[in-house]
Amino acid sequence: MKFLIGKKLGMSQIFTDDGVVVPVTYIEAGPCVVTDVRTEDKDGYNAVQIGFGTTRTINKPQEARAKQLGPVRLTREARVVSVDGVKTGDIWTVGEFTVGDVVDVTGTSKGRGFAGVVKRHGFHGHNTTHGTKDQVRKSGSVGAQGPQRVFKDMRMAGHMGDERVTVKNLKVVSIDPERNTLAIRGAIPGARGGVLFIRANVTGSVWN
Repeated sequence: MKFLIGKKLGMSQIFTDDGVVVPVTYIEAGPCVVTDVRTEDKDGYNAVQIGFGTTRTINKPQEARAKQLGPVRLTREARVVSVDGVKTGDIWTVGEFTVGDVVDVTGTSKGRGFAGVVKRHGFHGHNTTHGTKDQVRKSGSVGAQGPQRVFKDMRMAGHMGDERVTVKNLKVVSIDPERNTLAIRGAIPGARGGVLFIRANVTGSVWN
């Protein structure tokens, strides 16, 4: 049961002792406060809810919790096998992880706005000869002769990005408890300052 809420700081690289360069993403993870504990007897499932950051605006349903735990900016909940030893008010930091742990990171990808089929789906476009004027980057026919309609999930132009994306099997390269930062190997979805959810991978496999 290892998971934290964090904020993406940016990418860099680390050199190992044998001179190999490792691309990493730095994340400010935690400290997170346990805002609620779900139990199977009370709620029908076991889960832990944690909060990250602070805010100056509190909704009325959150006032009671804010008086007890402070005004948290956002919360995330994850199901666990057991909630033994976890209680409301506990503080989780990057010390929950160790170097070499395999984690899954969930974030929101960068929004690209309205994109055409070449950028959105990788279409190669039409030939630029023999009268293909103004048709080079268009998708071509999208209809059907029989049903006379466009089928569902047809690859067409539209909104691109700004989606929930999870990258699995990433390795924790380094931990800085003083700055509450994690260095995780590889790229992570989202822009700088984006909210991330880091959770230990249960399979244990890793991308080298």
